[in-house]
Amino acid sequence: MTGPAVRVRTRTDLRAARRTRPQRCLGHLCVAPLWPMHGLNLGTLLRTCDAVGACMAVPRLPWVPEALRRGNTLRKPACVHWVREPLSWLAERRTAGDLVLGVELAEEAVRLADLPMARRPTVAVLGHERDGIPPEALDLLDAAVEIPMIGTGASLNVAVAGSLVLYKLAGFT
Repeated sequence: MTGPAVRVRTRTDLRAARRTRPQRCLGHLCVAPLWPMHGLNLGTLLRTCDAVGACMAVPRLPWVPEALRRGNTLRKPACVHWVREPLSWLAERRTAGDLVLGVELAEEAVRLADLPMARRPTVAVLGHERDGIPPEALDLLDAAVEIPMIGTGASLNVAVAGSLVLYKLAGFT
């Protein structure tokens, strides 16, 4: 009799393969939910950032620090950049040479499946779950990526959309 075809890695195996310390800011990949609606999505997205080596940029809203603490199950601190003025911050990132990529349904948007791995510092901008990226921020984008959907929903929640795009930008899919 043979063993199972799939060998599940143990917690010891996983601990040995992962970092022992939190990552420092690599400045390469950042997800920016700058107009958040639901706090739990931020903690979920922060776990994805840790998984792919990305940072998160969030607005300085009174409820955001608590939302990050509540939704975050990481044992070590994650890389979070606090943004006072989202539009100014996006303009600064563009001026610094970052690719500013909006996750939005837009004409000439790149399909998620065709999105290449990030080859330069990249900011993935996520809009409000109901209204998307505000019109005044659209001119600050270099490009847009869209996540195709065949169901009846209008969009995915911010944590799911951001996670899909981060994994693609990090080159894991």
